[in-house]
Amino acid sequence: MKKLTTKIQLILFTALLAGFTSCSDDDDAGMITEESETIADFVASEEEYSSLAEALDRTGLTATLDAEGTYTVFAPNNAAFEAYLGGTAVADVPVEDLTQILLNHVLAVEARASSLATGYVNNLATYADTDANLSMYINVDSDVVTINGGSELEGGANVTATDFEFSNGIVHTVDAVIALPTVATFAVADPTFTQLETALTADASFSFVNTLTSAGTFTVFAPTNDAFADLLAELEISGFGDLDTSVLAAALSLHVVNGANVRAEDLTTGTVTTLGGAIEVDASNATLTDANGRVSTIVVTDVQASNGVVHAIDTVLLPGL
Repeated sequence: MKKLTTKIQLILFTALLAGFTSCSDDDDAGMITEESETIADFVASEEEYSSLAEALDRTGLTATLDAEGTYTVFAPNNAAFEAYLGGTAVADVPVEDLTQILLNHVLAVEARASSLATGYVNNLATYADTDANLSMYINVDSDVVTINGGSELEGGANVTATDFEFSNGIVHTVDAVIALPTVATFAVADPTFTQLETALTADASFSFVNTLTSAGTFTVFAPTNDAFADLLAELEISGFGDLDTSVLAAALSLHVVNGANVRAEDLTTGTVTTLGGAIEVDASNATLTDANGRVSTIVVTDVQASNGVVHAIDTVLLPGL
């Protein structure tokens, strides 16, 4: 699971193009939009986005992106749809699934390139039958903007051109369809969890990644890199290879609740059963306590995936020692 290292260029056009920028010389260069043109007008008028137009029509979202509003759309072209669908026609994708995939590319705010920053934003896709919006991890590294790990990670995308302005929002083009993220997506895409990713794949026998990409429902309390660094220092070891595999597996299992999507507002004080045993939750103080009395604080909440939710914590929980 390698991180994206591909560089892209940002080229500033003249004022005649109303400040549009492009990340390559040949990606959508030279497009001029009328002030009254909507995002839906743009998609419908460009042959390169005919698959997107068909998908919007089929789901009824053309009307949404033709109405007044403040949207940001990360728009995949025909090649991106073809690669994502693998030969399946847009017309054969279930409407409910297609709707969520499209909404996964739309923010409810206008976000120009200059305002994009590394971190999580919510898009308009929702978790299951709730109104909880899915999260999107944006990484900005100099002029390189990636979404959910970039197109080198399955389900991620690179931003290829930015700041096409329309009467109801902004369009940035992307080189891949952005898949609905799983819990594992964020463990891989977000560098805050590099050590967690390493731990999850530390032994060939581990099936954590397969589990957390499955269609189940999970709540994951994800230790940050600093949390793992503190653990290694506490145990006086240099890496996960110095830790007994069964102990590491048991520790990781303590951070996963199966069968529940527990968002911050739903946390309650008391005992919670994880895949690795019981932990104690103090909802008032946003802390977790393991069998050893180790206390971990929840530092980031409600990173919502399609198969569960992630909360970042500052201390690794351990099984009874």
